[in-house]
Amino acid sequence: MKNFKKILCIFLFGPFLIFSQEKAQDTTAVKLERAAFESAWIIDNPTNVLYSKNTMEIQMAHRFGLINGGTADLAGIWARSNIRIGVSYAIHDRLTLGFGTSKFNVLQDFNWKVALLRQTRGNEMPVSVSYYGNFAIDASNKRFARKQDRYSYFHQLIIAKRFSPNFSMQIAPSISHYNAVEPRVRNDMFGLALSGRYKVSPQTAILVDISLPFTHHLFPDDADRPISGFDPEPGYGLGLEFRTSSHAFQLTFSNYQGIVPQTNYMYNTYDFFYGDFLIGFNITRLYNF
Repeated sequence: MKNFKKILCIFLFGPFLIFSQEKAQDTTAVKLERAAFESAWIIDNPTNVLYSKNTMEIQMAHRFGLINGGTADLAGIWARSNIRIGVSYAIHDRLTLGFGTSKFNVLQDFNWKVALLRQTRGNEMPVSVSYYGNFAIDASNKRFARKQDRYSYFHQLIIAKRFSPNFSMQIAPSISHYNAVEPRVRNDMFGLALSGRYKVSPQTAILVDISLPFTHHLFPDDADRPISGFDPEPGYGLGLEFRTSSHAFQLTFSNYQGIVPQTNYMYNTYDFFYGDFLIGFNITRLYNF
């Protein structure tokens, strides 16, 4: 718990240190590079995208059931599915606040994203660095010993670069934390996301998203031995993105059915290479005020 508090402090107070370093750069006549991505999400992970002040974004994400779940499911479309509806608002060019509600576990998530560093066209700053975090509440009928046991958290540092008008990549280390977990499960999960986008036309792009959990869960009687087959499975996603000036549509194929990130990093049991993948989509719509 002490280590988690230290890491949380770094995530929360790190932006103030970086802002002070970037202040001198902001006073010079440099041009910012366009955002590395076109949407605030790339399949199952947030991107570095922050919208201009007073922009509201409506988000809808849907994940069908497993494609290999059975012949009566029509490739998972009729199976049990997960859905999230959310809204975010840019109160500053560098800060967005949001809220979403998800079907699985009746999760209510409060989220935020902060632009720490922004890539410039003259390569004075070669990458963009953003911080994404959320606080989720399990509002299901499941019994918990304490109210705080319903809480979970997710923190991610997003390092992105637009290499060319057609190609962008990002790497994003993260930590997921649950106040209460099942026996043999750690409270914290460290992870790393690798994501890329390649435009094949002005409105269409191919997406790749890989999520790698690193922390091992434990045997109940030996804190040094990981449980074989009990650790969360890595996430692999492929997608197509169709973009206009005010909305984005992503058609996805991945082995993540959770939509709030920490549920995937901590608890995913679907093995992509065993055929455990599903169809999904993300839709975002922007409104400017």
